[in-house]
Amino acid sequence: MKKLNLLIFLVLPLFCLAQGTVNLKGKIASKTTSLEWAEVSISNLEGKIISGTTSSQDGTFEILIQKGSYQLEVALLGFTNYKKVITIQKDTDLGMITLEENTTNLGEVVIQTRKSTIEQKIDRLVYNPENNATTVGGDALNAINTAPGVVVQNNAINILGKGTSRVMIDGRMIELTGEELNNFLKSISASDIKSIEIISNPSSKYEAEGTGGLINIVMKKGTRDSWKNTTTASYDQNKYGILALRNNFFYNKNKFRFSASINGKTGYRNIEETLDMYFVEGPSKMKATTKLNEANLSGKMALDYDFSEKTTVGFQFLKDKSNPDFSSDIRIDNYNSQNELNNYIINESFLDKKTGNQTYNLHLITKLNPNRKLSFDADYFNYSSNFDRDFVAKNYSSDGTFIDVNQSGRNISNQDIDNLSFKADVEHPLQALNLSYGAKVSFTTSKSDVVFFNTITGSPVLDTNQSNQFKYTENNQAVYISGDKKINEKWNFQLGLRLENTQTNGFSETLKQETINNYFKLFPTVFASYEKNENNSFSLNYGKRIRRPGFSLLNPFRVYISSNSYSEGNPFLKPSFSDNFEFAHSYKKILRTSVFANYITDGYGVIFTANPETLTQIVTRENYFKGLNYGIGETYSASFADWWESENSLYFTGSDIKFIKDINATPVNGLQIDFSTNNTFLLSKASKLQIDFNYTAPYKSGLYETGYTSSLNIAFKQDFLSKAMQITFLINDIFNTSYLKNDVSVVNGVKQVYSQNESNRFARLSVVYNFGNKKINVKERAFGNQDEKKRAGN
Repeated sequence: MKKLNLLIFLVLPLFCLAQGTVNLKGKIASKTTSLEWAEVSISNLEGKIISGTTSSQDGTFEILIQKGSYQLEVALLGFTNYKKVITIQKDTDLGMITLEENTTNLGEVVIQTRKSTIEQKIDRLVYNPENNATTVGGDALNAINTAPGVVVQNNAINILGKGTSRVMIDGRMIELTGEELNNFLKSISASDIKSIEIISNPSSKYEAEGTGGLINIVMKKGTRDSWKNTTTASYDQNKYGILALRNNFFYNKNKFRFSASINGKTGYRNIEETLDMYFVEGPSKMKATTKLNEANLSGKMALDYDFSEKTTVGFQFLKDKSNPDFSSDIRIDNYNSQNELNNYIINESFLDKKTGNQTYNLHLITKLNPNRKLSFDADYFNYSSNFDRDFVAKNYSSDGTFIDVNQSGRNISNQDIDNLSFKADVEHPLQALNLSYGAKVSFTTSKSDVVFFNTITGSPVLDTNQSNQFKYTENNQAVYISGDKKINEKWNFQLGLRLENTQTNGFSETLKQETINNYFKLFPTVFASYEKNENNSFSLNYGKRIRRPGFSLLNPFRVYISSNSYSEGNPFLKPSFSDNFEFAHSYKKILRTSVFANYITDGYGVIFTANPETLTQIVTRENYFKGLNYGIGETYSASFADWWESENSLYFTGSDIKFIKDINATPVNGLQIDFSTNNTFLLSKASKLQIDFNYTAPYKSGLYETGYTSSLNIAFKQDFLSKAMQITFLINDIFNTSYLKNDVSVVNGVKQVYSQNESNRFARLSVVYNFGNKKINVKERAFGNQDEKKRAGN
């Protein structure tokens, strides 16, 4: 009841104050052309800046503010500042604001403005993480986890109520999932990110992969005729310390644009896991403590050159190397039916691991005529992982007397993933409708080589039953067509169809086992929007999606924890499909209601299977369920005062999952509540306090019943040297309650309870220093899909 009262207390003001916010818009131009990236700031009459934005490509801008009197200021280097006192009582269009060109050398001017943290587009939610002080000094995975309606847990990135999401960078799919994807995202600095786009139901232009929609990370770009450097140093302290150093450099001159970044991290993270299994003979309880090395070095380089006003070519390169060694201490206590300790196993192991990936992109953008545009991308991605694990598991009696060696071995595993793809997109406006179409081909190869040596005698002996060579290839060909039509000022429709043809082949050299799949699928999308008036708009959309198994899940090799506990992949896993529906209402672009449902077929996931006869636990992956996920979500942006901004979300989700495979278990289903509030307090022009809180109630879905999670994060940010330097102090997850806890499943009549704590509670000190030549305003390079994105959002 106390938690319910707290929710009501926190949520009620958000909806009560919605009526006090109005929309202010206008257009910035010179005497000859519209002006992009003009800084628009809103101050109170005492001169304190309370909000701001920048003008878009066509010079327009929009700001949501409370009713009242303000001072408006528009600034763009090379032009005389525009100032005017305005009184706003309702939605207001200021019309054209013309700036006078200034021929005087102005030097460097710093305008303090704030872009909205959350921007609601018709087909996506745009989150600007740089407004949230808790992301300073963090990485891309941290930033994604602070986005509204997105949850990162147990190596999965989920849009609430929709399932696992795929991740793109600048519109290009990252060919990784699970732990590999998370490790890649940790190599990207949050300070490199301009925005995060949450696309819950993507159009046919995007790949159909990802039942939970897409998350697109938009990276910051350079500025014309200028250079800029940002250096960031951060230190995290939990049980162990982690030091990170990052440097980002941008240089643009005339038709040439260049950017480079390098990121380094060193230190350790503590992970604690527990797994309790309740057999009839008595429970077995495992506790594992792991010291994980966070050593990482990554870099990025990007080049763009304008051959002409019509044609731009560019190249990007990303490289990441990690050394995530870890040492683990695992204890398994075995009890009798009277809950008395019978014996226990101590497993000590050390893993020497090296991972790396590299990404190459070559792109060309050209205007075929004034209205038609072609973009072409060629991409190559490589991921490699090599690990060497030594472990010894020993049996002890209840009084601590050594009995014998349970298991001793050495695992050597190498994995290499290559992906080559080519993509072409055309924007082709016609008189009747806006048309876009394109094609993509992708070639993926994954090779795994696992060797296991039994060292129980002291000398290594090759165990062929636990060694395996596995090769997996996946080729995909896709074409799409999409058209949108604006019927009138109120109605807009979009139809799309994507065709994907996929061939897969998995071959186990050791088992002489080959698995072949060949499937051709259609993925339709339908979108309709209705703008009733300036304050209210509605949208309805449908899309079909696919979720393909990650490469590591298809490898049938086994990884042993003890002689009676191991994990194995499944080469027979099939992709799952989902039909996604969403109805949304937006009020003044600050309050958004979304009602959604998605029906999943051939769903796959992890099954913790316990065998009560052999007291063995097997972790497998199976296509074992189908069913419906549904929910309703609210997001609300509020300005409670000129010093307090708040971004909030409240979701109610549920599931109706049924099993399609006999796994000797009964599905459990229920409702879930997820609430988050991110609050920014401006203590002064140079000081900011950030207080974020989120809470997820316990929930049941399919095979699992999961406990609650919550997190309270507090950050303080102080600007120095006219914002050239920022120092931020963060306390993350103050009460240490954000980890996965009490994940319960019952298979074969055996109850299993799993928890995992990955050191989410820590203190971070970050220092950011910016310097460079900022005389010319920012000009961003548009990727091949940016115009389609803008059109989809209009």
